[in-house]
Amino acid sequence: MAAQAPEPSSPEAIREYHAHIYYDGATRRAAAELRAQLGERFKVALGRWRDEPVGPHPGAMYQVAFAPEIFAELLPWLMLNRRGLTILVHPNTGRAVPDHADFPLWLGEKLELDIDKLG
Repeated sequence: MAAQAPEPSSPEAIREYHAHIYYDGATRRAAAELRAQLGERFKVALGRWRDEPVGPHPGAMYQVAFAPEIFAELLPWLMLNRRGLTILVHPNTGRAVPDHADFPLWLGEKLELDIDKLG
């Protein structure tokens, strides 16, 4: 008998987390330094630099994907070392709209996402 999938609201539904680090021309260097530190300190997947808005994101950003097992270590470090940057952290449960609209954490300024672009 196959195991049942966890309920969508169950923490076991979280496959990974995404942190979206937002930057602009004035903060790109700080974003690059933070990116380098994240890559050296944690087991993360660093996404491409996106200098133009993509998907629901209103500005330039890059994504950092990480496993639920390091959330408790990575998030406090990010809170204290974000260099004044705005960061969106959300779970990846396979349900893009609620992951971005209902379950996000914001470090710094909360930005308006274009949720309609998530489908």
